[in-house]
Amino acid sequence: MSKSLGNYMEIITARATDADVRSRSQDGGIVSAAFIYGIENGILDGSIVASAPDKHNPSPVVAITKEDILKARGTKYSISPNVALLKSAVREHGLEKVGFVGTPCQLVALRKAIKYPLGFRHVGDKVGLIIGIFCMENFNYQSMKILIEEYANVSMDDVLKTDIGKGKLWVYKKDGSEPITVPLKETHIFEQKSCHVCTDYTSELADFSTGSVGSPDGWSTVIIRTKRGKEFIDKMIADGKLETQPADLEGKGGIPLLEKLSNGKKEKSLDTIRIREENGLPVPKLL
Repeated sequence: MSKSLGNYMEIITARATDADVRSRSQDGGIVSAAFIYGIENGILDGSIVASAPDKHNPSPVVAITKEDILKARGTKYSISPNVALLKSAVREHGLEKVGFVGTPCQLVALRKAIKYPLGFRHVGDKVGLIIGIFCMENFNYQSMKILIEEYANVSMDDVLKTDIGKGKLWVYKKDGSEPITVPLKETHIFEQKSCHVCTDYTSELADFSTGSVGSPDGWSTVIIRTKRGKEFIDKMIADGKLETQPADLEGKGGIPLLEKLSNGKKEKSLDTIRIREENGLPVPKLL
């Protein structure tokens, strides 16, 4: 248990051993590797992921093959309504064991749907694995378009991927040239306002959470939170699908940085919630 990171059993640094997965993923390829492993070993029938034809305006799809999952690789900074596809995955696609990946706010919705299944009867018990991603803030499509085309001066058609780290928004071009950066202080006005009342940075309601913060480039931090999550990760390691190293518990760029960012989000959002309460405005409720 950590006041800043929520309940967890273990924290590791890991990356996929499949070079194809790593080369086509954002960091260590943990989400892609996990869903591929689950499907290929019969632990999952399929997974709900954010599609990638347009990384900046994603939509949820049901992925049932390795290639389906790899097509959805990479981080998106515009929200994909993955929860909306859960009933369809079960009732129309006939999945009995569904993998789900989402942001902290989506995991709150998913856990509520499982716990209070009004309208989700016979659906919640089909969720076989919940992966959470680290998330500080999100942008809608038009905001990303402005940031990329007007602030970074890059055409949307020329973007390979985007990333957020080291106080900047990074825009990588398809031609392989040096990335263009935009200071995060210039992006704050474009953040979705709902992010300002979210107190969860590390997806505390997941089976395991993952993100780049706290690990070296090309690796991912994995926060293992539940027995189901630990069993899944342990199987991947035992079968050689993940390589690991101990998490950096003391270094400036290790877990202390992750805790600092998580605490910062909690404090800022609690201040916003307090102000909204004082003004009689609605605030979100957890489980």
